[in-house]
Amino acid sequence: MKAIGLDYDRAPRPGMVFGCLMPAPWLGAAAGVLLALGPVAGLPDRFAPLALAAVHVLALGMLLPVMLGALFQMMPVVAGVAVPGSGRVAPLVALTASIAAGALAAGFLGGGTVPFRLAALAGGLLLPLAGGLLLWGGRRVGRVDATTRTLAGIGAPLALTGLLGAALAGLFGGLWRASPSPLLALHVVWGLGGWLAALVTGIATTVLPMFWQVPRLPCWLQRCLPLGHWLPLLAFTVLIVVQPEGQIARWAFWAWLAFAAVTAAFMLAGMLRARRRHDPVWLLWPVAAASMLAAALLAAALPQAPSAWLSWWVGTLALIGGGVLPVTAMLGKIVPFLVWLHLRRLLPPRARVPAMQAIINPDAQRHQSWLLLAAFAMLLALPLAPAWFARAGGLALALANGWLGLQLLKALRCMRAMRAQGGLPPRKPFVGTAQAGKTHHG
Repeated sequence: MKAIGLDYDRAPRPGMVFGCLMPAPWLGAAAGVLLALGPVAGLPDRFAPLALAAVHVLALGMLLPVMLGALFQMMPVVAGVAVPGSGRVAPLVALTASIAAGALAAGFLGGGTVPFRLAALAGGLLLPLAGGLLLWGGRRVGRVDATTRTLAGIGAPLALTGLLGAALAGLFGGLWRASPSPLLALHVVWGLGGWLAALVTGIATTVLPMFWQVPRLPCWLQRCLPLGHWLPLLAFTVLIVVQPEGQIARWAFWAWLAFAAVTAAFMLAGMLRARRRHDPVWLLWPVAAASMLAAALLAAALPQAPSAWLSWWVGTLALIGGGVLPVTAMLGKIVPFLVWLHLRRLLPPRARVPAMQAIINPDAQRHQSWLLLAAFAMLLALPLAPAWFARAGGLALALANGWLGLQLLKALRCMRAMRAQGGLPPRKPFVGTAQAGKTHHG
């Protein structure tokens, strides 16, 4: 299968991307603090106020800005097409997402209708706008592999998820009346399946071989991406609108679950055969793939055995296992590489640029990964003792994300120090351009 080349000369200025990425870990830490200190009444029910608040802080406050920042970077580099208006939208991404996430959390925790109205306004503007810009740029993307096909169409599920979320927030805010059940079902499946799962699997076909030397997915499976995610969900959408209580929509949903499970299984097998398993954040990826596989299998069992415990596990596996873990792994790679790339462009040709390991310490990355996995395990165990594990898991999640945020700040300090010195090497050992390139490519 033909793959498009990477054109780093088209990469946007780092400040634009960093503005999306840098605040995200702190919003992840805020979600952990919320779990640790919030009211545990109703847990582990997925509709418990604390669960809904924490989910939206993670999804909107942490994951969305990182994914949009990564797309603003990858569209030009991987697909050769800049996202129109990204320079103007990027500074607003983290702020608007944080406002929407905070407003939703306040609304779910008893803040009345006004926070929901604010969330409907903020989220209803940001997500459709960002999705529309991605689609506008995507129309010029050459669809030559799974990643570029995903980049070309990923704006549609983002915009749809945002519109559905804004409709629900407006409903809870008393702005209009509608049946919440179909809106909720579509918001969840397009958010987790059409946006998160499709983006992670589509991007993984490029970044996993590049950073971790992972065998590529089979050609037949790559050809199915991303339509293998989107077509069953589109059928589910049509069926649930036509027959909200009909049973046939479940078949479309199960078809998507089957495809998601097969994709996750191949990703897991590939990660276990990665040549760079010594990498400090490698472990996050096989756990993420196993989480996506487990979430798909458990979700298929939900209609036959509805259970608050089962619903909690599906949501935790999908959002944290399939979202927070791979996003954390990618932040640990993207930010050091962007710093290295920016310094290589900025400094004189003979100036020595720090290796990626000098920008973010591998031991710190490894220990932070283990702390994040511990938080993940405790949150999976939450149904056993909701009060205890919500506090312990939330605290561990807050510490892990705060630690990640400090690592990213260290990378920025390194970049600023090198720019201030004009490329003169500090006392720590640095490597030259060629060796740094080897470090990046393994």
